[in-house]
Amino acid sequence: MLLFLIMKKKILKISIGCLVLVLYLLLGKKFNIFIKCPIHEIFHVYCPGCGLTRMLLSILKLDFYQAFRYNQLLFILMPFALLLLFENIYSEYKNKKSIYKKIPNYIWYSLIVILLLYAVLRNIFSFLAPITIK
Repeated sequence: MLLFLIMKKKILKISIGCLVLVLYLLLGKKFNIFIKCPIHEIFHVYCPGCGLTRMLLSILKLDFYQAFRYNQLLFILMPFALLLLFENIYSEYKNKKSIYKKIPNYIWYSLIVILLLYAVLRNIFSFLAPITIK
């Protein structure tokens, strides 16, 4: 019973987070009030997350090619992140050990290095910068 209550709270938190994200995207699109990337605004360089909001909006419109052009790396990593999230929820629900908790530290460190390398490369090569395809 206690596990069910803990699981219910976790699903509620994730659901609220998803709802807030969708509301942010919908209201931001309607009123054009998106938060600008502080790294790009201050330093005029692209961070690994630049183009993420536009990528998510393109995915909501099912325009996957444009979503890919906004942020290639996060577009590729998103299915794996969602898979980890759902697997974590499922394993806690079934009272099993999650794959998420078994991932070795070197994988996380490698991901950080990949994100940093992507940030550097997208500022060197213009085809990695977030662009709009017409």
